[in-house]
Amino acid sequence: MAKTQEEILASHIAGMEAKTGKPLSHWVKVVQSSGLEKHGEQVRFLKEEHGFGHGHANMVCQAAKGRFEADEGDMLAGQYEGKEQLKPIYDALEAYAKSLGDDVEISPKKTSVAFRRSKNFAVVTPATKSRVDLGLNLKGEAGTLRLAEEKPGSMCTHKMKLLAVEEVDDEVKAWLKAAYEKA
Repeated sequence: MAKTQEEILASHIAGMEAKTGKPLSHWVKVVQSSGLEKHGEQVRFLKEEHGFGHGHANMVCQAAKGRFEADEGDMLAGQYEGKEQLKPIYDALEAYAKSLGDDVEISPKKTSVAFRRSKNFAVVTPATKSRVDLGLNLKGEAGTLRLAEEKPGSMCTHKMKLLAVEEVDDEVKAWLKAAYEKA
């Protein structure tokens, strides 16, 4: 059975505390009192000044911004505020992703939702007031007219632009399943 998001986070926090000998709350205060505003600067500060690995540094910086306190439902609702007509597209994508296996995790962030197994296989983002972007990790696949290849180094290798729930069709589902199987 897959671990819940809370169990994964608790394990990550415990690992960081074991390595540093100090609790998360200590490092949150260190970041907040550093005077650094940008996430990248904060991560670099923890890595260079305190010997953190990237994952633990990123987690501390996210905690310092209060991101772990946000309710996932609130984050999702916030993404579609003023874009309510796009929510059925997201709902259809989530329902299909969940049908692919019991190991699918749905992980809302502030501006997007990641679908993951051992790693992200898709990211859903309400990109504009009229479009949802479906990012897919399909390394090695050639792009098509509908499945655009992303720049190297992007979070996802491909992107599909969806304007209506009817566009979550067999082709989109096939690409989503292929990404799931590669994860």
